[in-house]
Amino acid sequence: MQFKLSAEIREKNEKLGQGDLAAVLYGKGLESTILKLNYNAFTKVFAEAGESNLITLELNKQEFPVLVKAVQKDVLKGKYLHIDFYKVDMKAKVKTEIPLEFRGESRAVKELGGVFLVIINEVAVECLPSNLVDHIDVDISGLNEFGDAIYLQDLKLPEGIELMHESNEVICIIEEPKRVEEEVPAAEVPATEATTAKEGEEKTEDKKTEDKK
Repeated sequence: MQFKLSAEIREKNEKLGQGDLAAVLYGKGLESTILKLNYNAFTKVFAEAGESNLITLELNKQEFPVLVKAVQKDVLKGKYLHIDFYKVDMKAKVKTEIPLEFRGESRAVKELGGVFLVIINEVAVECLPSNLVDHIDVDISGLNEFGDAIYLQDLKLPEGIELMHESNEVICIIEEPKRVEEEVPAAEVPATEATTAKEGEEKTEDKKTEDKK
């Protein structure tokens, strides 16, 4: 799938208009350029492209292959404030992170009640821009017992993509559910019995007192 965005050069002291989003474009052999683009258009494209897919950025009738390198958001409102676009060299490898998508059904979870625990949900990779993908599938249907795990070395990587992790790192694992030990309630003594026993103790104490006298 191809993703496209249009942007305009923004003057140094130019204020953003309603619906505009601030951005910058930079890359090897390219002077850093301050931009503005439509906020809604960016959110729509970024929701699908993420940071691991190439976006064609149209600027002054030119097209630049870019990756979203950094995103600044308002902590309270959750809105985007500023975007960094990195122009890539199609002949040079890039480093980025690709999310993992877990597919299939684990017998250990479905039949044994195991807990599916994800350790790594995205991986750092290096590849040519043309080999980038939006995600990498992880098949969990082979996880049948407690303790079964999938390691990075088990991943089926798309052609041209190299991992930048240790291959023995765990991606996900099935854990045995924790057993909650039920507290055994103390044996309850019927109120009548408890009262009778207490009265008996009091009479015994009274008798001892009289004998001493």
